[in-house]
Amino acid sequence: MPSAPAAHPGPAGAPDGTPPEVRRLQALATRHTTPCGDGDLVWHAWGPVVPGQPPLVLLHGGSGSWTHWVRNIEDLVAAGHQVWVPDLPGFGESALPPAGADADALVEPLCEGMRALWGPQPCDLVGFSFGGMVAGLLLADHPELARQLVIVGAPAMGVVPHRQFELKGWRHLPADQQPQVHRHNLAVLMLQDPALIEGLALGLHVANVVRDRMPRRRLAHTDILARSLPRVTCPVHAIYGRNDALYKRWIVELEAAFRAVVPDFRGLDFIPEAGHWVQFEQPRPFMAALLAALVDGAQPAAAPLAAGR
Repeated sequence: MPSAPAAHPGPAGAPDGTPPEVRRLQALATRHTTPCGDGDLVWHAWGPVVPGQPPLVLLHGGSGSWTHWVRNIEDLVAAGHQVWVPDLPGFGESALPPAGADADALVEPLCEGMRALWGPQPCDLVGFSFGGMVAGLLLADHPELARQLVIVGAPAMGVVPHRQFELKGWRHLPADQQPQVHRHNLAVLMLQDPALIEGLALGLHVANVVRDRMPRRRLAHTDILARSLPRVTCPVHAIYGRNDALYKRWIVELEAAFRAVVPDFRGLDFIPEAGHWVQFEQPRPFMAALLAALVDGAQPAAAPLAAGR
């Protein structure tokens, strides 16, 4: 059994250069830790416990941290949710997983952490991009951990015949040349609107990628999520930006792909005028879709109509 989680009220120590919006939000969080490899898995929580409402857990994307959700956390708390966002193992403040270097290596540290934090209580789980893939793998092995799952912009659904974009390397470059590469990578993968790249998005991206200690991930280019979802027994929703760079013209294949493999699939929402980082680019329509999905996923599946009706 994992040791009892540690809680630390108050600010969680943002690194130098962190955007002020992040420092303000982080000051409102409570920081918790659970064991992970040779160190800790760091969790951030906002809002009080809500009677009758499970914790709402948000998993961030690859090369990210909890800050992938910076435009959504306060709205979710205002809507009546207690929000928990870990830095996934190998990212942000969290230690590397005990073994492995891809999404499958994160399953057991997350499982142990969730059981330490909430015991047998299931959560509502939302996973973005790489975090959506992690969430699917987690619930395939441990379906009891979540009441429902919302997948946001996740790869590995087996509908794209080849990679739709190419990112540029930056670690080998002089410091003065790195920002332009970061702008390029945000433009080709994360955001549809280039006007959003400067400012908060760029600041978050740079702060996150320099702390990515798992850069050689490969499972996102497979169909591992599609192969895992048949073992996920809870209700599943999906939300994607209409212009997600992971899929491009292949995005029209997604709904059929989910319906083919998810036992209790509740639907797919496309958010207009949004790319891959949909919850950052279009936070209001994304929030409307997410809150509706959470309400629907908390309900039993509708009974099929009897034959002849």
